[in-house]
Amino acid sequence: MRSTYTKLMGLKKNLILMTLVAVVSDYMLHPFYPQFFETRFGVTDPKYVGYYFAAICFMVMIAFPFWAYISKKIAELNILVYTQCIAGVLALYCYWTTSYVNFWVFSLLMILFKGSYLLVYPYILKIISKEEHTTTIGILSVVVHMGGILGAVIGGFTVDFIDASYIFLIMAIGDFVQMGMSAYLIRSKKYDTNTVITTTVTSDKKDSLIPNGFILKIGLITMVLYFSDFLIRPFFSLYWESLSEYDGKLISGSIYAIPGFVALLALWVNRKYGSESKYQSITSALFLGMIGILLQGVPISGIVIIGRIIYGWAIFQGVVRFDVLLFEYSTPDRYAIDYSKVHFFQNLGILISSFLVGIIVDQYGLTIPFTVALLGFIISLAMYYLIIRRKQFRRHIKQLAKT
Repeated sequence: MRSTYTKLMGLKKNLILMTLVAVVSDYMLHPFYPQFFETRFGVTDPKYVGYYFAAICFMVMIAFPFWAYISKKIAELNILVYTQCIAGVLALYCYWTTSYVNFWVFSLLMILFKGSYLLVYPYILKIISKEEHTTTIGILSVVVHMGGILGAVIGGFTVDFIDASYIFLIMAIGDFVQMGMSAYLIRSKKYDTNTVITTTVTSDKKDSLIPNGFILKIGLITMVLYFSDFLIRPFFSLYWESLSEYDGKLISGSIYAIPGFVALLALWVNRKYGSESKYQSITSALFLGMIGILLQGVPISGIVIIGRIIYGWAIFQGVVRFDVLLFEYSTPDRYAIDYSKVHFFQNLGILISSFLVGIIVDQYGLTIPFTVALLGFIISLAMYYLIIRRKQFRRHIKQLAKT
């Protein structure tokens, strides 16, 4: 008979694979919404692209906390069996419809049900020990980046050589695969879907650094960080095509996905050589992120690529360490709820970003998102220092004084 640990590790691998499938199907159209709206519906105003991104973010904001609440009463995988089936059916409708209004309504409903896959993230962390969190969060972050890579490449190939509408057929397949995997994991005797690794927050951690209101503190900082990160995404492919002679959709999708390739390298380096403390890593990541944004804003293709590489390293390290902080001070029974609350703040940042990006691009051009994103990183660093880092530094000095 298989040991409980072996069953949980097998379950973990399958859940990570499910996450990859979900992210690939979710990200295929992200770099190409401006092109998609133009070819499918004749909509060329960049403001409407920004509004649609904002609507997507709003749906995710309300969807994840809702599914997190439902998961307190119904097991995560049971939820996914039904929600991913519905999402797949709605994706098929989005492929079929030619109505711009209907597309808005049904694609946003699709996002509502598709967003339930986010429950997999905290669920994975429930079945492993706290000591495994940093490595697992890093792997999940790489999976998200890899999903972005595959999604951008598949999306670019589809837009270039087939038709953008076919992306929704691939999305539907991804949703049905998740539905099938969820049902299989529930019914299979090879995996234990009911076991949870229980841990508690020790008293010294309760009294240190960010215990009181830690969700609000991390949420506010990452809200600004995600605002800045997503501000440069919607029009990046158009920005690249405007400055490079290599302006095919497949090429622009690949350049868009560079941070995903860098994340793979960052994960390998972290696992092989270790890394700075999570607090110092965040500071370094935010500084490097500023450099990467500055370089991406220089309209020379070679410099943009260098900036993209530096930025990819920075955003990976920053996001992973903030997630580690969150789950370090949470407990397994609250992982989904606490993560959904922080995720709400992050998506609020994305919502504001998506609402503004179309307007500022329309008024000031394709380089302005980098300027605003740089300002956002500066604010994130200042908030991090004032809310968390300064207190941690003072606590460290007090400990040294006692020795």
